[in-house]
Amino acid sequence: MANRFIQKLQGFAHLADHDVRALETATAHPSDFDARKHLIREGDRPGSVFVMLEGWAIRYKVLPAGTRQIMAFMMPGDACDLHSAMLAEMDHSIETVTRATVAMIPRKEMDRLMDGHPAVARAMYIAQLVDEGTLRAWIVSLGRRSSIERAAHLLLELYVRAVRVGLIVGGDMELPLTQTVFADALGMTPVHINRVLQALRKSGAIEMRRGFLRIPDPDGLTRLSGFDDNYLHRRLRGAQDK
Repeated sequence: MANRFIQKLQGFAHLADHDVRALETATAHPSDFDARKHLIREGDRPGSVFVMLEGWAIRYKVLPAGTRQIMAFMMPGDACDLHSAMLAEMDHSIETVTRATVAMIPRKEMDRLMDGHPAVARAMYIAQLVDEGTLRAWIVSLGRRSSIERAAHLLLELYVRAVRVGLIVGGDMELPLTQTVFADALGMTPVHINRVLQALRKSGAIEMRRGFLRIPDPDGLTRLSGFDDNYLHRRLRGAQDK
């Protein structure tokens, strides 16, 4: 089975064979988690770096009234909390959405890996910059895009990210997210997001069936949402290798 974490990092920097072997060793003993299990909770002391090898997870915060805001989706290939060990405690929670296979790299091991492999360190830092760019794009969506633009933008983002790590099969992307999860990410109610997704389906811009997404009209969805994948830095590897 492909190591999508390595595959993602190879999109950001050239990794030599010894870099790849070091990453394989660091992720060689993952743990399996059921859906809706916490990897870490708000208030916990940070520790290992989590690497999603299979499955999906969310970053989120719960407000005093009990409502939840999802701040990021983590899919296979993603890592989190590169610098969280500097914090006294976590300021958000991370929970699996599906069954997941997660490598937990101890902080000291990650430090040795990055110190001994500059190309890996560069790729990891770029990955974190992409995460920060993604968060900025979400802020813009929540603040300025309409409901339908917001949903279209998120679907395109997830699709592009899935392409990067080889998760598209025959044009279909596995999308194991409930409407409640979408609603908590987009600042809507489940009833509202249902209407928005129905409108996108009727327009022909997307096709969704249980657990899968297809985008037959990416240009139309891009025009609708104002999507520009520059914040995902898909062109960065090519520019570095010149």
